[in-house]
Amino acid sequence: MQQLSPTERGLIETIDGAAMLAHVQRWCAVNTGTGNLSGLARQWDLLADAFAVLPGTIRKANPAPVRTIAADGTGHETANGAHLVLSVRPDAPRRYLLTGHMDTVFGPEHPFQSLQWLDARTLNGPGVADMKGGIAVILAALCAFEASPVAAGIGYDVLINSDEETGSLASAPLIAELARGKAAALTYEPAALPDGTLAAQRPGSGNYAAVVRGRSAHAGRNPQDGRNAILAAADLALKLKALEREGLTVNPARIDGGSANNVVPDLAVLRFNVRPASAELAADLAENLAKLVENLEKVHEVSVHLHGGLTRPPKPLTEKAKSLFSLVRQCGEALGQPVRWQASGGVCDGNNIAACGVPVVDTMGVRGGAIHSDREFLIVPSLAERAALSALVLHRLSGENQ
Repeated sequence: MQQLSPTERGLIETIDGAAMLAHVQRWCAVNTGTGNLSGLARQWDLLADAFAVLPGTIRKANPAPVRTIAADGTGHETANGAHLVLSVRPDAPRRYLLTGHMDTVFGPEHPFQSLQWLDARTLNGPGVADMKGGIAVILAALCAFEASPVAAGIGYDVLINSDEETGSLASAPLIAELARGKAAALTYEPAALPDGTLAAQRPGSGNYAAVVRGRSAHAGRNPQDGRNAILAAADLALKLKALEREGLTVNPARIDGGSANNVVPDLAVLRFNVRPASAELAADLAENLAKLVENLEKVHEVSVHLHGGLTRPPKPLTEKAKSLFSLVRQCGEALGQPVRWQASGGVCDGNNIAACGVPVVDTMGVRGGAIHSDREFLIVPSLAERAALSALVLHRLSGENQ
């Protein structure tokens, strides 16, 4: 750490890895599957208590309304938990955004509910890496940063949302609101690889439900009078897959619908995901989707309602983003933490932030792996390591030369 100034060393020395681990263990004991509203409410209270050590105000932000399509083709509003927002020095001329999420992919019915040590450095459990460990990094880094001589002139917002794992539909307007006017943003998804590698550019992502309505008929007596919605949906799935090219993936994921074997089905719901790597590909895709639907309706004599859209815009590696990544790398070198980055096929709230024109590094969380599985693990020493990295980034990002 020869490249650290005495002030910077002082900031880093305040970080308490044991206290961070205790937070993670306490938070991971609460089930916060995205739809578990009672668990999310308990987690909100725990987080509000923990973040109360920082200056500023904490508020509960209600989720935006989200409409989904059921298997019978009808639309329904989904229930989501409240989001937590901490605002510190809102009138400061230079402000940052730090984001994380309290929800996990493991609902109360999932068998993966408890923590266990795999070895002296590795903790297995739901959300340890993705991303309750990341939330602990945010808290510890900000506590350290508050001791910096430049902190008094810097403001920041912290957002911990409750629905990132399902696409942040209930928090997207809030993300856009909080990103507005920010000089930079840090998001605390776990590192892209267990060695600490960061994710750089990301594709966009959109989820759709195509509700196909045909006409029922007897499959033996008068099948010619029917219009088979399942057949039309299957045809659409094949044509969607054929749209794939370099920089665009399409994944037809599920078809709901149908009834008895002797009835021509009059309803099908096709669900699919798209991932365009650029805004140009996203625009081409939207045009092609409209043409596919129009042609399908003519050929199969059905009606098609397309629900959904591109909810995570593509995240390119802009010049501003490169500059922020370079600062993170410099800080890593000063701490003896080699930092590199690579493209990722995944998406996160960093996509939404980047779409607002704000440079963001969105894998500032812990080192770990096997997320979204019962093998998820946290490399425990990375709690303090990554908190030190963030504290130093915030300190240097706020220096007079900035």
